[in-house]
Amino acid sequence: MSPTDREGYTVEPYPPMRRFSIDAGWLGRRRHIMHGLLELDVTRAREYIREHKARTGESLSFTAFIIACLAKAAEANPHVHAYRTWRNQLVMFDDVKINTMIEVGSEAETFPMPHVIEAANRKTFRQIHDEIRAAQAEPIGTQEMQFMHSFLILPGFLRHLFYWFVNRAPLLTRKYSSSILVSAVGMMFGSGPGWGIPMANFTLTATLGSIVERPGVVDGRIEIREVLCITLSLDHDIIDGAPAARFTRQFRELVESGYGLGE
Repeated sequence: MSPTDREGYTVEPYPPMRRFSIDAGWLGRRRHIMHGLLELDVTRAREYIREHKARTGESLSFTAFIIACLAKAAEANPHVHAYRTWRNQLVMFDDVKINTMIEVGSEAETFPMPHVIEAANRKTFRQIHDEIRAAQAEPIGTQEMQFMHSFLILPGFLRHLFYWFVNRAPLLTRKYSSSILVSAVGMMFGSGPGWGIPMANFTLTATLGSIVERPGVVDGRIEIREVLCITLSLDHDIIDGAPAARFTRQFRELVESGYGLGE
């Protein structure tokens, strides 16, 4: 009888990709993050996605829609995707890069993989959707997967040294990552309302929570609306309250209007 059978426990190898989550917690512990828990009316967007699937059989990415809205709002409010240098300067690029976590693998085992959408503010919803689907279909061929396979086998102190150096040089940070992260981990909370509170280590992190039905007022009538629970986490060392509020207001308007759908 093996020790596992005798003692009543099992042992399995620790997935190397989990080291990425450990590193995220280590990076986020020194950030001064303010979290905003929002409810956004996504009825129009969800209706379009359902109608498109009924007509064509294709499932459109809801995450791609949120990324398109975030990128446009960030373009108009550049501080939410700024980088802070070791000289206490803020660097803001014209293009908005957005890092998103996509689920890859088989039915037996899946894991999140980061994928960076370059110049998301210059891409349509459809282009972002196609890029995400392509990365899900062929994750091994992506630049991010190739980098992580080599990077995550390094000892922790070497990864921390890399982060320390890169995070003080915006051009290097931008080469390997972005200042905005979109995560859909909170959407796994089920049918009830739920918000995710991330280990935020980006200037802006958007964590998608559950989608629930709530009564809402439309043209003076009460209707059942689909509402997305979403958490916006912003680095208060970089973003003040007023710019954060302006960004949030514009982001809400884009989402609730169904920005970019049908283009």
